[in-house]
Amino acid sequence: MQGLRIVFQDRLPPGLIPVALAQSQVPELAGKEGLIVLGDRPMNAEPPAHLLDDDITPATRLFVRNNGHPPSVEETDPAKWTLRIDGESCLRPRTFTLAQLQSEFPVHSLRLTIECGGNGRAEFNPPATGNQWTVGAVGCPEWTGVSLADVMNSCGISPTAKYIGYYGADRHLTGNPDRQAISRGVSIAKALEPESLLAFRMNGADIPLQNGHPLRLVCSGWPASVSGKWVKRIVIRDRIHDGEKMTGASYKIPKFPVQPGTEVPETDLAIIEAMPVKSLITAPRSGSEHPLKTPLELRGHAWAGDTKVADVWVSIDFGVTWQRASLSSPANRFAWQRWRLPVTFPTTGYYEAWVRAVDGLGRSQPMVVPGWNSQGYLNNACHRIALQIS
Repeated sequence: MQGLRIVFQDRLPPGLIPVALAQSQVPELAGKEGLIVLGDRPMNAEPPAHLLDDDITPATRLFVRNNGHPPSVEETDPAKWTLRIDGESCLRPRTFTLAQLQSEFPVHSLRLTIECGGNGRAEFNPPATGNQWTVGAVGCPEWTGVSLADVMNSCGISPTAKYIGYYGADRHLTGNPDRQAISRGVSIAKALEPESLLAFRMNGADIPLQNGHPLRLVCSGWPASVSGKWVKRIVIRDRIHDGEKMTGASYKIPKFPVQPGTEVPETDLAIIEAMPVKSLITAPRSGSEHPLKTPLELRGHAWAGDTKVADVWVSIDFGVTWQRASLSSPANRFAWQRWRLPVTFPTTGYYEAWVRAVDGLGRSQPMVVPGWNSQGYLNNACHRIALQIS
């Protein structure tokens, strides 16, 4: 796109770099077509936005977020897998085989969006620590499993229950068997939602090993770190779970706005719960060329944590004017929603398409990176792509 005239250049916000100039290519992960590897110790990889155009995210295009080393293929034999339910607030602790889970409880299939709490971290300035996710650490596969509530209720939940925590079969990066790679959880109310699943299939097939085979939690609407992979044990707690990545600054944000670069004490941090409203442009691919006289369909997905998306708006003049896109209803609660908008461009040149979603409570995506925090969580700034109209 070098040498193109930037249409609406007079409306380009000061300091904003055209997205076409910010794009780069890095090596890919074998077995996950098109995913961009951000790190391999542990393995973390994301797809570019245009590979997330499917209504149901294919297994090959679901992001990979690991905190430790996954168990081996031999260690994940479904015939030998067990799940233990216990904890201070569990009245009847019990161990289940996968076969027992599948035969004793109703099986459900739901489209559930999962998104890394650090999705969008690369846009924070000053830079935040951690994997520099752009926009691809999100997906909406169809998960098949049993209700976490059904399984927990069969074991008895004490009135003292406040939280649940999970323990997985992944190994700590140090190799120390006494340390957990990650052990997070959710409030008892979130755990008992009917959409919170113990999933053993994804899109009708085995869950890929990197995504949690043979059993994982899916607690959609909250950061994906609460949806534990390779889950072996769930504890019903009488307190907030205190496992690995539940203390310190992990998956927490300041309770009040802070100046970028500020060090915030743990006492002033709050655990992330519901994710904010967000959207993606999945077609066309950023950098695409399109003829002037033909309308171009822009499309993508939008989602909104624990609630629904109410509206999606698109701008091609750097946010000065906006057009409302058509928006589908979710397939079920926590499924992302498809949006579409045909656009006609006034002249040739360089354009950017920006998308902005608004949730059912009237909360909109911001135009700039919101709420700086040292860990780079919850960036839901508008997604934008580059277009060449010729």
